Amino acid sequence: MHLSNNIHLTYCTNIHAGESWKDIFQSLQEYVLPLKESIAPDNAFAIGLRLPDQASRTLIQPAELDAFKKWLMENNLYVFTMNGFPYGGFHRQRVKDDVHRPDWTTTERRDYTIRLAQILAELPNVPDTCDKCDAGISTSPFSYRGWYTNPSAHQDAIRKGCLHMAEVVKELVGLSLEKGKVIHIDIEPEPDGSIDHVQDTIELFNKTLIPIVAAYLVDNLSVKHEAAEELARTHIQLCYDVCHFAVMYEEPAAAVKAFKEAEIRIGKIQISAALKADLPTPVESRGPLLQAFQNLSESTYLHQVVARKTNLHANENWSARQQYPDLSDALPHIFDPDVAEWRTHFHVPLFIKDYGLLQSTQEDIEKVLRIQKASPFTNHLEVETYTWEVLPAELKINLKDSIEREMKWVLHKLIE
Repeated sequence: MHLSNNIHLTYCTNIHAGESWKDIFQSLQEYVLPLKESIAPDNAFAIGLRLPDQASRTLIQPAELDAFKKWLMENNLYVFTMNGFPYGGFHRQRVKDDVHRPDWTTTERRDYTIRLAQILAELPNVPDTCDKCDAGISTSPFSYRGWYTNPSAHQDAIRKGCLHMAEVVKELVGLSLEKGKVIHIDIEPEPDGSIDHVQDTIELFNKTLIPIVAAYLVDNLSVKHEAAEELARTHIQLCYDVCHFAVMYEEPAAAVKAFKEAEIRIGKIQISAALKADLPTPVESRGPLLQAFQNLSESTYLHQVVARKTNLHANENWSARQQYPDLSDALPHIFDPDVAEWRTHFHVPLFIKDYGLLQSTQEDIEKVLRIQKASPFTNHLEVETYTWEVLPAELKINLKDSIEREMKWVLHKLIE
């Protein structure tokens, strides 16, 4: 929905299962229309569209796309953002590190992202709010670190991914000129991705990604370097997933400030919460926490764990943190006396702060929204809680009511 100053809020439809366009469109009809009636009955309402590869190949067909556009306009709906991170299956099957496949080393990821942009360029903007609207597509952080034991091979993969992104940017520049809509790719750092914290994101953007993309545009669009760099920074931005940065113990105010100083634009905030727990001493008393975390160790998604050590504050340096690729890998180490806190990448409802022995990183969301409210640093806000189907039974809530409650919780935080 349109809030003010060309700022938009939605929820990400990766919450709904479905890989075909038929299934996705059915879920939009089932959930989006009642939600609009409840939250914005008289105003345009936005969809944060998750469109997997299979569905994108159907929707890009002119007849399907025209029918969808007609449905959006008839129901006063619009799309300002897409989630292009998960390429294929995302529900009711093992996802884990496969969420990164195909990564940016592949032409499949490049072509899929271009296809999403071509679809997004055709979809209606919110009426009468901007002359040249922007829209975004969040995407994976290049690749997954766990696939590379050789740092040199990892760097080669990143450079290859940068060249594929450069080819996407060339297409986005053309779409901007043709359709009057500026579309940006919003790279989403994630624990154990090729980029997962603030400093490595800044270094990759400014030392590798932007120079490679700018050089490609100079050669292929016949523009000068300064203009090419501006195009690169316009069309490649950052997706600030609050859950992901919270798991990495990144302080929101410092992170936003660092990205601004590095001239990295934030294309979207994904509003999401992780789980955390202080680990008490003596370590023998951690048994109940072990059980609480063990209850969350499920087989669908990666639930990376980042542990904060006792001898250093988490924000001092990276030696203060220990990363585990999944909960199952971390559980045997919960009795480590040198560790004082765990945070895990498990998206939980925004509106709940305490989960018995565990807590959410809700405070980080509140900090980010206060910064955004005081000095907006992006136009796009998207609620992203996709784990409803794998939450323990005691945490499950009616899905329709939960989406509405999350949206209203965010709206309240933005106006209080």
